[in-house]
Amino acid sequence: MTHFSAAWPHLSLIAIIDILLVALVIYEFLALIQGTRASLMLVGVAAVGFAFYFSRLGELTTLNWLISTLLPYGVFALIVVFAPELRQALTRMGRRLTLSRVHTAEADAYDDIVLAANLFSQNQTGALIVIEREIGLRTYIESGVPLDAHISYDLLATIFRPSAPLHDGAVIVQKDRVAAAACFLPLSMNPILSTQLGTRHRAGIGVTEETDAIAVIVSEETGSISLAVGGNIERDLSVEGLRERLAGLLRRYVPQSTLPTVITGESEGLSEAEDMEPHRAGLRKSDSEPKVGR
Repeated sequence: MTHFSAAWPHLSLIAIIDILLVALVIYEFLALIQGTRASLMLVGVAAVGFAFYFSRLGELTTLNWLISTLLPYGVFALIVVFAPELRQALTRMGRRLTLSRVHTAEADAYDDIVLAANLFSQNQTGALIVIEREIGLRTYIESGVPLDAHISYDLLATIFRPSAPLHDGAVIVQKDRVAAAACFLPLSMNPILSTQLGTRHRAGIGVTEETDAIAVIVSEETGSISLAVGGNIERDLSVEGLRERLAGLLRRYVPQSTLPTVITGESEGLSEAEDMEPHRAGLRKSDSEPKVGR
């Protein structure tokens, strides 16, 4: 009796680990097929499973024989049908085991920011991109339009196109995703800032004064690239300089990519005056406020 009692905690621990592993496998499988064609196929598979169970339970000999005969072929058919999902699941598992998924995705994301900044600089398109670090930016995210989209060069170029409805304001990046666009940010009230800095730059500096975020700012008037961190701003950065600063601040390698060639004809209409309200990052200023350089 004593031996059984001593072994009971050990058996209970193994049973708990077993249940947790099964639950994890089921959760990952359901998360994998959510929103895909496999989710509908799963319903069909479940229906066949219930039919097989009830045929055994009700002693339906013919139906039981039919399902038992077709079941092995059905397994191979499922492997063929679910081949893309299975490859994706194995790839995801491998990335998690090697801890490379997050680092690779984030490095690609920040490289897209560098490439987009290069485009905006060449076209003199105003832009403000805020990168979240340890301190959350939920308050500012809720002030904008939620996107929760995977960050890409094309997405940033589309958001900040002057004719786009979301080009006024800041884009907030969380890891490798664009959390929101057209976000309101606090303006810096630092009196020693240069009078040449406009609202977009002051908004970028303002958010870094209150959080540990990093702000990448592109001037609409001059096309110069600036980077704000810790309430300070570094102006007139080159594209490679921006890449190196982001890599250093984020403590990760940002790979060098070939910068895209900008076609002059496509940049027509991308250098409108930077006019923004005083409470929006890159916000429209009042008509009475004198225009300042960026």
